[in-house]
Amino acid sequence: MIVDTVTRLPLILAFATLILALLALVAPLPLVEAAPADRQITLDARTFAFEPARVNVNRGDRVTLTLNATDVVHGVYVDGYGVNVVAEPGKPSETTFVADRAGKFRFRCSVTCGSLHPFMIGELVVGPNTPFWRAIAAVGIVTLGTVLALAAGGRGEKREARSE
Repeated sequence: MIVDTVTRLPLILAFATLILALLALVAPLPLVEAAPADRQITLDARTFAFEPARVNVNRGDRVTLTLNATDVVHGVYVDGYGVNVVAEPGKPSETTFVADRAGKFRFRCSVTCGSLHPFMIGELVVGPNTPFWRAIAAVGIVTLGTVLALAAGGRGEKREARSE
C-alpha cells in the first residue's frame, strides 16, 4: 500500500503543478500591470506597403504615430480607433491616441495611391498591459513541480527495491 502511494506521488505532483501553472496563467493579477507608456511609432509608407507592417503596443499606452510618405501622398487610418493622418513626401505628419482597447486592429492607407491601394494594410496589436511575470511564474511552478516529481520518483524506486 505504501509502495503504491509512493509510486503515484510523481503523477500527483505533476498534476498539481499543471493545475497551479494554469491558475497562474489565467488568474487576474492586477498588481503586476505595467504603467502605460508613451510610445513613438514611425510608419514609413511607400508604394503599397507600410514599414513596419505590424505594430505592438500595450493597452493604455499613449501612442504618437508619425507617418512618412516616401513616394506619393499616403494616409493611415486605424480601424476601431478612428485615427487618420495624411502625409506628403518629405512632410511627415503625426497624431496621438491612447490604445485603450486590447485586440488586433488593421491600419490601411486612407489616400488612393495606385492600383494596389486596397492591399496596403498593416496591423496594430494592442496587448494586455501585463508584463511577462505571469509566464515567468508559470514556468517557475512547472520547473519546481518537475524537480519535486523527479525527486519523489527516485525515492519511490528505492523504496520499491527495498520492499521486494
